[in-house]
Amino acid sequence: MSAQAQMRALLDQLMGTARDGDETRQRVKFTDERVCKSHLLNCCPHDILSGTRMDLGECTKIHDLALRADYEIASKERDLFFELDAVDHLETFIADCDRRTELAKKRLAETQEEISAEVAAKAEKVHELNEEIGKLLAKAEQLGAEGNVDEAQKVLQEVEKVRTRKKDAEEEYRNSMPASSFQQQKLRVCEVCSAYLGLHDNDRRLADHFGGKLHLGFIQIREKLDQLKKTVVEKQEKRNQERLKRREEREKEERMKKRTRSRSREHRRSRSRDRRRRRSRSSSRDRRRSRSRSRDRKRRHRSRSRSRSRGHRHSHEQSSRHKSSRDRERSSPDRSRDRDKRDSLNGRSDSRRGEERDAGGDF
Repeated sequence: MSAQAQMRALLDQLMGTARDGDETRQRVKFTDERVCKSHLLNCCPHDILSGTRMDLGECTKIHDLALRADYEIASKERDLFFELDAVDHLETFIADCDRRTELAKKRLAETQEEISAEVAAKAEKVHELNEEIGKLLAKAEQLGAEGNVDEAQKVLQEVEKVRTRKKDAEEEYRNSMPASSFQQQKLRVCEVCSAYLGLHDNDRRLADHFGGKLHLGFIQIREKLDQLKKTVVEKQEKRNQERLKRREEREKEERMKKRTRSRSREHRRSRSRDRRRRRSRSSSRDRRRSRSRSRDRKRRHRSRSRSRSRGHRHSHEQSSRHKSSRDRERSSPDRSRDRDKRDSLNGRSDSRRGEERDAGGDF
């Protein structure tokens, strides 16, 4: 890759697809299904194992550093859960690698001579010490490349201790087998990258293997898979907690709504009761008022009738009085004449009675 291409890739990785207004590159978004989600999370096996004995070639999906930058920017604002896709991809790849490892073990078991369990345990111990030496040498080389010379020297001292233990383990293994059988190369399959390891490999071969790109790439893939699984579990728990919290908030809101509805219902009922009471009170007041008005009307009517009757009586009495006075005036001469007649008659009767008495006296 030229220097210009490296600078372009670096700018894409830092600024994303919209760094120079190139609209053609923005047609494919990082959320597109054609984009490799493992590449966005920097764990695609096609990138990690490129240039090794197990180079997988180009990935069938789109790899673009600018899209990875877009994803990193967007993931700070919200969770996109691309880890699920990456976990599925890496689990499939690791499962294939583990199947190859099991097949290689079966082939070794078929081709190599069978040994007893005790001898096999001793050989396994030698393999474990070889693996430990190889890892320590690879670590020392990495520390030396980084400039940590003192730390690298400490690791090399540990390597010398492990070499001493390895010599003792090889001596035990050699004493437990015939010389002809011990000279045969005993192979072992690496549990990480499924590569073959020899029992009599020297330190340089072990360092090259355990510090090589293939072995470290598989370690990176396996560690990334474990990390993604933990991340997925944490995010799922967080999402479940958020869902539970939202559900509780919705239930709380629903309870509050129910309470407000019941309160409003009770308020409406109380208002309706108050209205009915006011109506009943107003109707009772109206009835009382109507009754009082009717009574007042009756009283006024009675008083009016009484006054009218009194007026009629008074007028009748006055008319009767006038009539009686007129009658008396009219009948007064008649009465005087009657009185005179009665007086004359009485005088006559008295005179007759006197005459009769006088006549009786004469006899």
